[in-house]
Amino acid sequence: MPFTLQVNGKSTEVDAPADMPLLWVLRDVLDLQGTKYGCGAGLCGACTVHIDGVPSRSCITPVSTAEGKQITTIEGLGPSGLTLVQQVWKEQEVAQCGYCQAGQIMAAAALLAKNPVPTDADIDSAMDGNLCRCGTYLSIRAAIHKAAAELTTTPNPTTARANPTGGR
Repeated sequence: MPFTLQVNGKSTEVDAPADMPLLWVLRDVLDLQGTKYGCGAGLCGACTVHIDGVPSRSCITPVSTAEGKQITTIEGLGPSGLTLVQQVWKEQEVAQCGYCQAGQIMAAAALLAKNPVPTDADIDSAMDGNLCRCGTYLSIRAAIHKAAAELTTTPNPTTARANPTGGR
């Protein structure tokens, strides 16, 4: 069945079963490999994308429910280069194995778009459910704080925002 999706600012038609997970449409049909398969049950966060600015688990989102909504993947988060969150992640060397990092970055970007000055509790809440088998949680939190500080002190920084209105 054909569905028209808005992915990373571009409209594209895909032919897929209505119940096919968005993750597999992104990876296998649209060849956007940045979104990762982790658990297939929406529990680990590796497959996190933004749907209308809200972090969503693409492995449990049927493609039929994503039609007509704005979908942003890690590839579309900074269409003209790395976002501030991605730059900080790189500078702080947050990733170890890196497998979960696309999902971590997508969750962090959504948090900073909604709350540019998060507390540790805000970060922990927003990142809850994004699992890192390498245990880089403290580095992730530190990187989010650094990105937040740069967002609030730098005029017109390369933002963390895929959706400048903050999503929700």
